[in-house]
Amino acid sequence: CKSLPKTLLFQLLGLSIATLSTVTHYGLPFTLISDISLDGNSYRVIHYRAFYFGICLSMTLILAALLSSAATLRESQCLTSMGFFCFALAFCGLIPAACWRYTHSTEVEDSMMDVYDFVYEEVRRNTSSFRRHELTDIHKAFLCCGKHSPFGDTANVEQKTCPPGQAYDAGQDCLREIQDFLKKHMDFVFLLLGIAIGFTVYGMILTSFLWFSIHFSSNLDRKGKYILR
Repeated sequence: CKSLPKTLLFQLLGLSIATLSTVTHYGLPFTLISDISLDGNSYRVIHYRAFYFGICLSMTLILAALLSSAATLRESQCLTSMGFFCFALAFCGLIPAACWRYTHSTEVEDSMMDVYDFVYEEVRRNTSSFRRHELTDIHKAFLCCGKHSPFGDTANVEQKTCPPGQAYDAGQDCLREIQDFLKKHMDFVFLLLGIAIGFTVYGMILTSFLWFSIHFSSNLDRKGKYILR
């Protein structure tokens, strides 16, 4: 009974990671940039890899919680070992993910802003209705309007692509808005990764303690018993 709240915590953590991965993958701002990005841009690759990593991680944590709960009820060393393996597997995936987030903190932001720069300059250089529609969608998704351009002549672009009631002079530079939006999102992802690392370490310690408890308890039960042959 005591392991039930802990199991629910691990399952809740796994569901939280799965929910965040789904929102990141299917959220309008992310899917919009992913669809627009070119083959040479790294954002689309990061977009899909992050989703599959999050789903696999959440399934691993949920499976580890279920195995640990079943091992406690049945006092099974095999199930305990499998639970420990799942926690260790999740830990081995979380550490590189956290390191990548720390060492490549601006790669995702730069790739998203590169997409916006490309679309914006394409619209500024010509009147392609396709690119203008994409730029309008970006402005609506991020609730921003235009950007600082060293080439000038941006009023015409912003007039055609900004949502009604929004103007560039309100200070809603899209590059800044994209950067702020993604920074908040990535900070939340990093926080969740830190929590998940702490819980996986706790899970490995817990399953190790459970394995040794079952092992020694089993050996003690056999002492003083005789087998007739």
